[in-house]
Amino acid sequence: MIRKSLVFLLIFNLTACAELQQVVSQLPQTGSVLGTTDIAAGLRQALDLGIDKQVTKLTQTDGFFKNDLVKILLPEELQKVDKALRDIGLSSLADEGLKVLNRAAEDAVKEATPIFVNAVKDITFADAKDILLGNNDAATQYLTTKTQTDLYAKFNPVIKNSFSKVGADEIWSNLITKYNALPFTKNVNADLTDYVTGEALKGVYNMIAVEETEIRTKASSRTTELLQKVFALQD
Repeated sequence: MIRKSLVFLLIFNLTACAELQQVVSQLPQTGSVLGTTDIAAGLRQALDLGIDKQVTKLTQTDGFFKNDLVKILLPEELQKVDKALRDIGLSSLADEGLKVLNRAAEDAVKEATPIFVNAVKDITFADAKDILLGNNDAATQYLTTKTQTDLYAKFNPVIKNSFSKVGADEIWSNLITKYNALPFTKNVNADLTDYVTGEALKGVYNMIAVEETEIRTKASSRTTELLQKVFALQD
């Protein structure tokens, strides 16, 4: 009799467990573990949003010039040129010289944005989880490390062409010629292509970082299911 009771209880428990498992299997699985592939895809998506929402702003007129986060100022060795021209009443010429540097960057970013899109697409996050759990701009910093050298080589000729297209080369030649004609000044022979290329790249990375920080710190900025799942892990 006792043996039959034990058998009955065993059958009952197995049946109950099976029914319970069936119920559980029908519930939404909110606690699923994300793998490295998913995390990497989420990081790429965040960087893509940075390009789409923030970098595109730089391609507009005054995208650099009226954005204090990325506005290109004169390199230190040329700031004396700017000051000297303003001191003798040539502020408008100095303003034009500064503006044209930013115009060249705006023009270059417009032409080179597809380079960034492809770079993000091809990037491999070997340590995706560490990047996810890192600083608010960790993915952008990783992108910078992996792409800056190659992107510089592609940006540089675009900047050079942009200088010519927007007249920067002529304006700066005129500006520096006037400066060199001033008494008691040491002549300056400035090639600004390298400087503006570096500043343009820095500006692009800065704007991508702005969007990454938004996604990391504001749940409302996670506009896709993947972003919500991935960045919830770092909250």
